[in-house]
Amino acid sequence: MERVDFDAGYMQATNFDEYLIPTAMDVPDMTGSFIEVPFSSGPFGAKNIGEPGMVPAAPAILNAVFHATGRRIHDLPATLERVLLGHDLKPAGSSRACKLA
Repeated sequence: MERVDFDAGYMQATNFDEYLIPTAMDVPDMTGSFIEVPFSSGPFGAKNIGEPGMVPAAPAILNAVFHATGRRIHDLPATLERVLLGHDLKPAGSSRACKLA
């Protein structure tokens, strides 16, 4: 699963029928637990629970890009142009990216 085989530099899995991507069904069962501690700054002592899991995702991905390419990306999204060229493909003075031919 999620393995890429190459032969003479060519990827052998040419479509997603052969290249299996893990799904939620492949994740083992997990049990979560909550520790309730009042939070004086939140409404009725409540605090968020969704954002803490999202905070480290972008830095972790950008660190992986840095370790793979040696190029540090400071702005999101980490597009192909930013990763490979180090800048967006834009004409001077324009806010729109160039269309590659």
